[in-house]
Amino acid sequence: MDMNQNLDEKQARFQGENTSLRLGHIASNLARLRTFFNSAYKEAVESVTDETICFIEWTAAEIEPEYAEELVNIQVQLVRWRLTFDSIWSDGSQCRNMSEQASAWSERILDMSGLLSEPIA
Repeated sequence: MDMNQNLDEKQARFQGENTSLRLGHIASNLARLRTFFNSAYKEAVESVTDETICFIEWTAAEIEPEYAEELVNIQVQLVRWRLTFDSIWSDGSQCRNMSEQASAWSERILDMSGLLSEPIA
C-alpha cells in the first residue's frame, strides 16, 4: 500500500466520525505531544505533529467559524514548529515551551469538543 492510499484511508476513517470525536482526537494528539516533548522521542513528535496538522485540515471546514479559526491558528503554529524542528529539539527551553503550549491547546480543544460535558450513555 502506498503512502497516499494509506493517508486517504486514514482521512476517510477520520472524517467518518462526528466532529466532537474528531476534536477529541486532535486534543489527544496535542496531549501526546506534551508528553513526547518531555522525552527523547523526536520521531514521535514529528509523526504526531504531522498527523495533527492533517486532522485539523480535515476538521476545520466543518465546524463553527470561530472554532475553525482557532484550529487553523494552531495548525499554522504546528507547521512553523515542524519547519524549525531540528533547532527547537536541541533547545530544552523551547521544548518545554512547546510542551506547555501543546497542553494548553489540548485542554482548549477538548473543551471545544464538548466530549466532557456530554452525558455518559
